Amino acid sequence: MPISTVLLLATIGVLSLACQWLAWRVRMPAILFLLAGGLVAGPVTGVLVPEAVFGDLLFPVVSLAVAIILFEGSLTLRFEEIRGHGKMVRNLVPVGSVVACITGTLAARWVLDLSWQVSLLFGAISIVTGPTVIAPLLRSVRPKAKLANTLRWEGIIIDPVGALLAVLVFEGIVSWGQGNVFEHALVLFGKTVLVGLLVGAVAGYLNGLVLRKHWIPQYLHNAGTLTFMLGVYAFSNEVAHESGLLTVTIMGIWMANMKQVPIESILEFKESLSVLLISALFIILAARVEFNAIADLGWGLVVVIGALVLVARPLSIFLSAIGTDLTLKDKLFLSWIAPRGIVAAAVSALFAFQLQRLGYDSASALVPLVIMLIIATVTLQSLTARPLAHLLGVAEPAAYGYLILGANPVARMIAQALRKHEVPVTLADTNWENVRQARMANLSVYFGNPVSEHAATHLDLTGIGNLLVVSPYKHMNSLATYHFLDWFGSQHVFTLSEGDQDQNARHQTAEKIQLTRGLFDGVSYAKLASLVSQGYSVRTTQLSETFDYEAFLETYQHQALVLFVFDSKDRIVPVRQMDGLKPEDDWLLISLVPPQAPKERKEKEKEKDKDTEKDAQAGEAQAPAN
Repeated sequence: MPISTVLLLATIGVLSLACQWLAWRVRMPAILFLLAGGLVAGPVTGVLVPEAVFGDLLFPVVSLAVAIILFEGSLTLRFEEIRGHGKMVRNLVPVGSVVACITGTLAARWVLDLSWQVSLLFGAISIVTGPTVIAPLLRSVRPKAKLANTLRWEGIIIDPVGALLAVLVFEGIVSWGQGNVFEHALVLFGKTVLVGLLVGAVAGYLNGLVLRKHWIPQYLHNAGTLTFMLGVYAFSNEVAHESGLLTVTIMGIWMANMKQVPIESILEFKESLSVLLISALFIILAARVEFNAIADLGWGLVVVIGALVLVARPLSIFLSAIGTDLTLKDKLFLSWIAPRGIVAAAVSALFAFQLQRLGYDSASALVPLVIMLIIATVTLQSLTARPLAHLLGVAEPAAYGYLILGANPVARMIAQALRKHEVPVTLADTNWENVRQARMANLSVYFGNPVSEHAATHLDLTGIGNLLVVSPYKHMNSLATYHFLDWFGSQHVFTLSEGDQDQNARHQTAEKIQLTRGLFDGVSYAKLASLVSQGYSVRTTQLSETFDYEAFLETYQHQALVLFVFDSKDRIVPVRQMDGLKPEDDWLLISLVPPQAPKERKEKEKEKDKDTEKDAQAGEAQAPAN
């Protein structure tokens, strides 16, 4: 019995969700499972045949989806971030792009005998790594902070840069194919680039101005930007053939670098969009791949992938590292990590469509070649990166640092105390004033939702393996607790008690979250904030034989709240219950203590009274003499 179109469309959605969930569980890039799911649904079982389901709409759907991917990716390219992330990143983006492009082009041409046009396009596409494949790998491997930052920012920056290069190469191929002579082709290419740059810049400025001036309501920011971008893409294609992709890329870059344009919500909107649209897109693209096309590439496919992984990447790293302080082991590790990602797959499929329509026979090899490059690099490097990091000695030691949810005054005091003892600490908050105050205190801070996709790419968790929830935002607290329970484990997530919850609400709270509560002797955030407002401060106390734990408690009249203890092995442990706490004489305590112990205050008051009496007596003695 034939399967209905409605059921097939629903199946694509369910399969994409299953692939995303599986990637989340095993902590690997989702694109790997999406492509595998598409291969199973398409060429393996024959259940999904995209041309039969979508008909003439297949190409427009793919082209619009690719436009969205390029636009969203270009929104992350901020020029100030390129300047601020070290010489290695600044070198690696241009040098790595050129080396990978040349190597990929020559390998595809000489080994697989593809046309120069298709080979050059493959070389341009193959340079893109992308944050969506780098971030999960880094979280699993945990290399040194310097290496992790290099790889992460390379992926963030090269994502839109590589897309822009691939679009420009494609525009050149199309222009050359339409021009009978060199001058005609050059004019067509110039027109395409000019329209793309002009329309993209104008559209980006206008859309940014609308967002900045709040000329449309907040709830229309995401939908309005998306629909306007698609309209600009279609308009640009009508003005100059195939200029739309360049236009939306320029539009995104322009908006990303405009001042005071709130694009954070648009980037968060991408999360839902990626699950619904982009995930389905890759299943559809993979379902179109034919195993015969892969088999026809033969051993040449292995040679091309080997040239990119074993020649182009190491050459890029060693050339880019000239003048830096990277060691040989650092360079070897960076030379192995370069998995390809979403932009490469999406752009290759769309360009293969176009080139086949223009009569380039070898264009049919582009999609299987790129898909096998993605599968090979993601799989191989995900499995071997961690053992290689330990072998080279570039892996971080056990992650004992803390991600603190909240950058409020209480959280900042705790973070400053931990940092004094060289404990890695990062604060995360959605309140800009809190974030500003944390930055003024020179604390590492992330502005935004720590469980968002943006955080998965930009939040640096190097050296951090614990979550400390010190925040008044109940909904955010629960989301963060669920999220990081899977990342850090149940023994490394600590939350405060919800002091104002009634008993019925406690029963409704999930057991997993309940097990994390009770931090700092069961106090609530409101209680901590109240103590801080009363003048309590965070202090460090070194216990000894002459000043033990009992003496510490007596000093502060049992009003001190112990937050953390450093034991004899320099392990830091948050305190849950003070009743059972029995620190040894050589331990270190980080505590919240009152502004002044009552006993000390009384003694000082007596001393002041005595001084006052002495002054009065001295004044009386001098009076007769005057």
